[in-house]
Amino acid sequence: MYEAQLRRSAELVNQALGRTEPWDLVWQSRSGPPQVPWLEPDVCDYLRKTDARSVVLVPIGFVSDHMEVVYDLDTEARQVAAELELPMERAATAGTHPRFVQMVRELMEEPEPVPCPLTCCPPPRRRPQAS
Repeated sequence: MYEAQLRRSAELVNQALGRTEPWDLVWQSRSGPPQVPWLEPDVCDYLRKTDARSVVLVPIGFVSDHMEVVYDLDTEARQVAAELELPMERAATAGTHPRFVQMVRELMEEPEPVPCPLTCCPPPRRRPQAS
């Protein structure tokens, strides 16, 4: 579901910009223990393999420029792109943009919908860690 939501968001951004160039969804910031596979391709691995003449990285799953975005994209990915002489730009996150802040405020002022039952969103199952 997470991947599908991010893919759809990326499609909507591409459409809103009137872009027709191909795009890919890549991942940063692996999560969880090292033995648990993470989503692929990793942004740096992707940069090393792409045949694109330039790239724009859009942190679609993040609303602010926190450490993950700054380190993974502005530091690691930028370093890889520089080594490859691949022109790279990174799109800004919504952060504290007044329109974004206003939207959040409006959402918070909306009346509370009917609460979800406790079984609505069960936590994901995790494999037990080896001792």
